[in-house]
Amino acid sequence: MRPVGDSARAAEGINSWRTLYLVAGGASVGFILLLIAAITLDTVSPPPVDGGAETLEFIATNKSVYVAEQVLWLLPNMLAVLTFVALFVALAPTNRSLALIGAVVGGLSWASFLAIPVTSRGSLTLVYLSGRHSEATSDTERARFATAAEAILGENNTPAIVGVLSAAGILLISLAMLHSALPRWIGWLGVAAGVFGVAGEALRQVVPSFYLGYGLLMPAWFLVVRIALVRLGLRTPR
Repeated sequence: MRPVGDSARAAEGINSWRTLYLVAGGASVGFILLLIAAITLDTVSPPPVDGGAETLEFIATNKSVYVAEQVLWLLPNMLAVLTFVALFVALAPTNRSLALIGAVVGGLSWASFLAIPVTSRGSLTLVYLSGRHSEATSDTERARFATAAEAILGENNTPAIVGVLSAAGILLISLAMLHSALPRWIGWLGVAAGVFGVAGEALRQVVPSFYLGYGLLMPAWFLVVRIALVRLGLRTPR
């Protein structure tokens, strides 16, 4: 017979996973809502993606909207990490190795976006440069800040390895999902999103259609993963 203490600890562990599933499910919803908000602001007031001086002048005129949009692009990355952690816990019983690899690659790469000063649609660093550009008293000073902005925009438009890894994380964790308690079709959706994402991030400037496909499949995957995690959490005994 299992000791009472062991039973209590086991029950406590079950409860903790239940909470994780439900919180991660909510985080997935937050991820999608923040992305929708960012896309909405980007559509209403699209920032320039090239031209240092033009970008700094745009930010000076639309500072509040620009800052809000950049924050909305950044925050979902933190919520995505919770989703990968919960998926590892859910998938570990059937494929611990692949689930761990996918969670590490995906979780760390999505978290790394927070340390990168660009969002692919701008950068908070440009807000500081915009202020200095507006305060400049000579063409030479303004040109210096515009050149610095051009360098940031160049990085903004350059495919980054962290983008490829974030899509690879979705691909790997979805492969682990194919033989688990979670719906198999969600795994296949993630595989498709991951393949489009890896190709889209690596070939963004060459084949933009791949990136567009990733932009549609990735939020859809997070949405259905949210539903699956919440259902799993509700099925987990208290």
